[in-house]
Amino acid sequence: MKKQKNPPGLKLRLLAAEKLGAVLKGANFAPFSVSEIADGRDRALANRLVTVALRRHGQINLMLARYLDRGVPKKSGPFEAILRLSLAHLVFLPELGDHSAIFLAVEAAKRDTRSQHLSKLMNAVLRRAQAEAHALRHLPHEALFPDTLGPLWRDTYGAAAIEDFAAALVEGAPLDLTLKEADPALIEALGAAPVLADTVRIDERDRPVEALPGYEEGRWWVQDAAAAIPARLLGLAPGARVLDLCAAPGGKTAQLLKAGYAVTAVDNDAERVVRMQQNFSRLGYAPQVLTADVLAYEPEGRFDGILLDAPCSATGTFRRHPEVIWHRSAADIAGRVALQRRLIERALGWLDAGGILVYCVCSLEPAEGEEQAHWLLGRDGVEALPITPGEVGGLAGAVTDEGFVRTHPGLPLPGDKGGTLDGFFVARVRRR
Repeated sequence: MKKQKNPPGLKLRLLAAEKLGAVLKGANFAPFSVSEIADGRDRALANRLVTVALRRHGQINLMLARYLDRGVPKKSGPFEAILRLSLAHLVFLPELGDHSAIFLAVEAAKRDTRSQHLSKLMNAVLRRAQAEAHALRHLPHEALFPDTLGPLWRDTYGAAAIEDFAAALVEGAPLDLTLKEADPALIEALGAAPVLADTVRIDERDRPVEALPGYEEGRWWVQDAAAAIPARLLGLAPGARVLDLCAAPGGKTAQLLKAGYAVTAVDNDAERVVRMQQNFSRLGYAPQVLTADVLAYEPEGRFDGILLDAPCSATGTFRRHPEVIWHRSAADIAGRVALQRRLIERALGWLDAGGILVYCVCSLEPAEGEEQAHWLLGRDGVEALPITPGEVGGLAGAVTDEGFVRTHPGLPLPGDKGGTLDGFFVARVRRR
């Protein structure tokens, strides 16, 4: 019998390996689109394979160290990506079948001249993993986080929180939406439940975001429950002039518009600005939107309030972007801290007397959060404007003794909905 040239599932495995390989080299993971994989079931499977490999990256590191005495072979093309995908399949997705994990891995390795000579090694490693799969499923949770972050988080948030972090990483993030207007019928149609203020949560869905009820009519936008907190804290009167810095993807801008402010939104990424404007059009909002580098931008006049969602390490988003924790170094974080301070200084100069600055980052790093807030409060002409628990919808434990907001995936949501949320830090000050 003639051997099948392209066995079922091979093309999908090769596409998934290519995607994972790019992430291993430093790219951000973007789920496969319809244009990349047309069939919905195949697309879902490919995304699942890659995301599980990324969520379990640290534990798979232990497997590679266990089975590859000399480490990943040099100049081996897609070998590492194929092997990581296949270990993720074999160990953590056993319902997909052991045979297909091993067979497709070996076939995928043979399809590239740089890895074809390693197909026997691929087979041997996966056979060993197959025999030890039960034990491998119980590798320590500590391995899920890199040594550069795990110990710091344990010291900052506690051992129990780290267990919750690990569970949140493996589980991933639900879909949170901010409603344009309160509408119980829409919430029911979405299969959602309220979580905080005007945020609702969808735990399970069987269709893409664009196909959910109310999308085309612009009745909501996607925004994590934690990310929706900062824009609610300006507390200004309708009509106030508000500047939203580093505004893309635009969820906070939409909140400011919903509050009735006169909003100017600034971001330096032209492509993201275009997508942001498209979203505003869908929502029926029309802020002033500018593509500009905040460090070079010069506004006309001053503002009553400024929201600065500063560029940061984004480690608080690991539930939906698990690769981010492996892409960050101490030098990366230090560079972002320096940039944040330059942005803060510029923002303070654009506030009217009595104006309010809300500074926030989607980071779990104290250097970008608490330490940055202490530095901010040391600036001339700045006074603290502490945030109260009532302003964050009863989110227990989110408000610190100093009046900052600190959320993280180990923080329980109020009510009976449960679930996790992103890591965020928020500080609010007033210019004297």
